[in-house]
Amino acid sequence: MKKLLFLAVLLPFSVLAQNGVIKGSIINKVNNETIPFATVIIQGTTTGAVADIDGKYVIRGLEPGLYNLEASYVGFEPATVYEVQVTNSREAIVDFALKESAQNLEEVKIVASPFTKTAETPLSIRTIGINEIQRAPGGNRDISRVVRSLPGVASTVSFRNDIIIRGGAPGENRFYLDGIEIPIINHFQTQGSSGGPVGIINVDLLKEVDFYSGAFPVNRNNALSSVFDFKLKEGRNDKTTFNAVVGASDLGVTIDGPTGENSSLIMSARRSYLQFIFGAIGLPFLPTYNDLQFKYKWKPNTKNQFTVIGIGAYDNFRLNFDANETADQRYLLNALPISGQWNYTIGGRYDHFHDNGSTSIIVSQNHLNTTSFKYLNNDESTEDNLLSDYEAEEVEYKFRVEDFRSINQYSFTYGVNYEYADYRSHLFNRIITPGGPVTVDFKTELGIHKYGVFLQGSTKYFNERLVLSGGIRVDGNNYSEFMSNPLDQFSPRLSVSYAFNEKFSFNFNTGIYYQLPPYTTLGYRDTDSGSLVNKENSLKYIKSSHLVAGLEWNLKNNAISTLEGFYKDYDQYPFLLDDNVSLANLGADFGAIGNSPANSSSFGRSYGVEWMYQQKLYKGFYGIMAYTFVRSEFNDLNGNLVPSAWDNRHLVSLTGGKKFKRNWELGVRWLFSGGAPFTPLNIDQALVVDNWNVRPFALPDYSLLNTQRASNFHQLDIRIDKKYYFKKWTLDVYFDVQNVYNQQVLLQDFVDIQRDASGNGIVNPSQPDSYLPRFIPNENGTVLPTLGVIVEL
Repeated sequence: MKKLLFLAVLLPFSVLAQNGVIKGSIINKVNNETIPFATVIIQGTTTGAVADIDGKYVIRGLEPGLYNLEASYVGFEPATVYEVQVTNSREAIVDFALKESAQNLEEVKIVASPFTKTAETPLSIRTIGINEIQRAPGGNRDISRVVRSLPGVASTVSFRNDIIIRGGAPGENRFYLDGIEIPIINHFQTQGSSGGPVGIINVDLLKEVDFYSGAFPVNRNNALSSVFDFKLKEGRNDKTTFNAVVGASDLGVTIDGPTGENSSLIMSARRSYLQFIFGAIGLPFLPTYNDLQFKYKWKPNTKNQFTVIGIGAYDNFRLNFDANETADQRYLLNALPISGQWNYTIGGRYDHFHDNGSTSIIVSQNHLNTTSFKYLNNDESTEDNLLSDYEAEEVEYKFRVEDFRSINQYSFTYGVNYEYADYRSHLFNRIITPGGPVTVDFKTELGIHKYGVFLQGSTKYFNERLVLSGGIRVDGNNYSEFMSNPLDQFSPRLSVSYAFNEKFSFNFNTGIYYQLPPYTTLGYRDTDSGSLVNKENSLKYIKSSHLVAGLEWNLKNNAISTLEGFYKDYDQYPFLLDDNVSLANLGADFGAIGNSPANSSSFGRSYGVEWMYQQKLYKGFYGIMAYTFVRSEFNDLNGNLVPSAWDNRHLVSLTGGKKFKRNWELGVRWLFSGGAPFTPLNIDQALVVDNWNVRPFALPDYSLLNTQRASNFHQLDIRIDKKYYFKKWTLDVYFDVQNVYNQQVLLQDFVDIQRDASGNGIVNPSQPDSYLPRFIPNENGTVLPTLGVIVEL
């Protein structure tokens, strides 16, 4: 008791010391040379510092809290870093990379926006800082959930992390970590898509995230809806620090520090405790996940640097056979498979800086292994009960060289990439057809060589008011003659930006983008002949043509408002011939998608308009308001455009927060998504005795594709943080509540069969070949409170 009273007295005074320090270096963004005597100030104050001859600066005597920093130097565009966290226990390290201005001193300058914007991507890009991710209400420190506050991003009803951008499918997104592609960012990720229940990336290692919903950089290929460019922190070069986090579903630890005079390492590991919670409350499934992530950096000198990154996860999903007391529990036990998944990406990057640019060489390997199986009534005593058995491996080896040059008002990016993919799988599956159950059983091995070339050039005119950028890339592979010629995947793009004054500008982009179908579809083989069915079906790259235009207002006090209209035209999308549905409608469920005969006959479109107002931290306030109207349509089996599974129509997000005295912080987020279309289940087909005994759940009836809609989704999330700053450590305690008012979304019922006391199905007397149905209400939505603790040493 005495210790508790002592702590209660001590904590309120823990913030009085002003021992906080911000330090770092200032370099030329193009050639990595230091900028001596540049100025760094804390925004809105006169407190700051001037860099020394080596471009290093130090600001001392700061009270713990968040600060915005501004760096400037004559002949360079100023830069702003928002929300730098200052504590007593460790010095904050903030490095600036300033870009040279192409104008003369006597010219009237159009001031660069403090918000992210480049010549090739003048719109449809948002930069999310580490503090924005960590404190986001309902975000659970997971970037896939945090981006739901941004325009064009739909919120999903379920607990999954599916990223749905501007009416595109979850499988249309690509992810990079310090320029190295990472195909997997979620635990239990759907093969052939990108969603899962929990993110793999630990935000404690992140510096910021560039999120592109259009106008993709020319060196980022294979994306149709979005690109996420995660930028990791530089490891500390002064001392070793530790972080420990108890979050909503896992425990994590991070270590960060120097490994030599010019090298550093930052590493984290996490393990879930969901399996214990689910077991305690009687859920019939027990997921367990683990992940590891690291970054090693070596800078032998200012002109050369080497980076090695690694990220991986090990996931296991097993059934809790002790939770079988209710009919609902028994239904889930009979329907859910046992599954496992592990994956990793390891990559290296070498950067060499020239006087007017840089050359980068990037190599990486990523490996995904996924398994699942299901026995009838979970009886593994005989193989006759085996309903499905699936194992797949995707291994990719990637190499990319790119060069950047800046000459006066002109800049160029060009390079080449090569990839080799090794895909192997074994699929045993009993599927339901109009003629009854059919067994699919095949093994496949597939090796694909992929290659690409890209070039982008940009320039500025009229005192940098007009910015033009044009680029091309071509891609091909040796899968078939329909993909081997790179000119068939010719991908041009053009960007234009015109600043009417220092606050108001018009931005435009158009481009054609290509994406390779998933390996599950490329590697599908005929059970009898063993031939690659979809190679014979002339499968092609998926094609999407984008057109985006918008207005941008840079307002006072770190605020911006944007209005953008977009149109995306899709062609050559895989159409799954067994189910008569476009692959564009799939990807928001567990398991794997695309294991089916297919051709490239599907087409569609999405279009809409987005508005956003964003207030970066200013006098303790921050927030985002966003509204999106979006339509998404793809063809049905008759070739008619119908709403796709991502046609939410209306998306609204209201996010805001306030920092109070004594280091209290309140954050609130309200999300709204219009009801998503869904396809009714084929109940009559499922209840046929022969069908149910090999597939004990109902499947969608795609002849009625997306003819029904779920109810509208809306949710209120609240988060309260309290930080305590001590001399050698920092404590952050937060309380987060998702779905505060317990909003429920009704989806179509689950379908089970009625059973007798022995658990056997009851046959329908009027239809002796079918079971009697039992319908289980399918409600999504629950109040989810979380008490989290973060300790920094």
